[in-house]
Amino acid sequence: MFRWTKPIVFAAALGVAGVVSAEQDASGKTGLGRAATPAEVAAWDIDVRSDFKGLPKGSGTVDQGELIWESTCATCHGTFAESNLFFPPLIGGTTEEDIETGRVASLTSPTQSVRTTIMKAISVSTLWDYIRRAMPWDNPKSLNDDEVYAVLAYLLNLADIVDYDFTLSDETIQQVQERMPNRNGAVFWEGLWRVDGEPDTHNTACMSDCLDEVVVSSTLPDHARNAHGDLAAQMRIVGPVRGVNALEPPLAGSIEDNIDAVRQHARATLDAAALTADGAAGSSVSSEETEAVTALLNDNGCLACHARDTKVLGPSYLEIYSRYGDGDDTGALVQKILNGGSGVWGPVPMPPHPNLSEADAERMVAWILDGAPQ
Repeated sequence: MFRWTKPIVFAAALGVAGVVSAEQDASGKTGLGRAATPAEVAAWDIDVRSDFKGLPKGSGTVDQGELIWESTCATCHGTFAESNLFFPPLIGGTTEEDIETGRVASLTSPTQSVRTTIMKAISVSTLWDYIRRAMPWDNPKSLNDDEVYAVLAYLLNLADIVDYDFTLSDETIQQVQERMPNRNGAVFWEGLWRVDGEPDTHNTACMSDCLDEVVVSSTLPDHARNAHGDLAAQMRIVGPVRGVNALEPPLAGSIEDNIDAVRQHARATLDAAALTADGAAGSSVSSEETEAVTALLNDNGCLACHARDTKVLGPSYLEIYSRYGDGDDTGALVQKILNGGSGVWGPVPMPPHPNLSEADAERMVAWILDGAPQ
């Protein structure tokens, strides 16, 4: 539907390029950049089309997908993809009749307030492609092709699209497409395709009671202020823009009043990062113990919500070290890992870990409180 704009955009791009580059050859090329290598193109060109062109060979079973889901996906999306406080549910809202007709009837119901992913998805290739390139969200593209097939097979089984013993592969995926609940749900908007077509909205521009002066400002609501940790520690400290210390209440006064305090805090985050780059000074944790604890964290799904030096769903291990590094709360941290809890680092709850032994939880806490050494 944007066909008519392409020549204009392309011409504008060439015009800008001509300003940037002082030299052009006889063909009109600007001399900017270089041609992408075949390897670069291959790394970028990983999309899977609705006709499954681009789909790699591979396979995965529902049982295999369940194991991967429990260790890697369930913390964010729920055991049965019903989701949690922040992520919308993936599965639900479809019926056997929808699978037969290819149209999810509840999408047009005024009483259906929830729109799950499986209700809206037209093509199963979209689900495969998104899982492959974007999941898990703290480590995208870490699943191999067989694992992507397996995870998707588990989701399709939860949606009653495939049986529990189904093996999803590049050879069987077409069978799944023929059972997608909303496969016939695409709508072609003629008015948006033709240049002279009618738009789907009829709003009019407001041209009265306009503001004399526009004031640009931004705020973080209290409930979301520390959702991603200390923003100042995650942004560059050069230039005019610096991240706010989201772990503390907002500063009072104007930007000019606070600029020195903001700059000082931003630089302090660099000092803290340098101190803990290889663990806390004088760390007594051996590299073998670090490797063993990292394996424990991975096996128990901890790394789906926590990372060493950046906030994911929960605080980073360095943030925990910064708050509890004196060791006075060791026992409480061990019990928090074993029994779960919420409210200290925000509203996202940490689930309990009943299968984790107290000794292993103590090893995790000892490693964190020693600066989470690498």
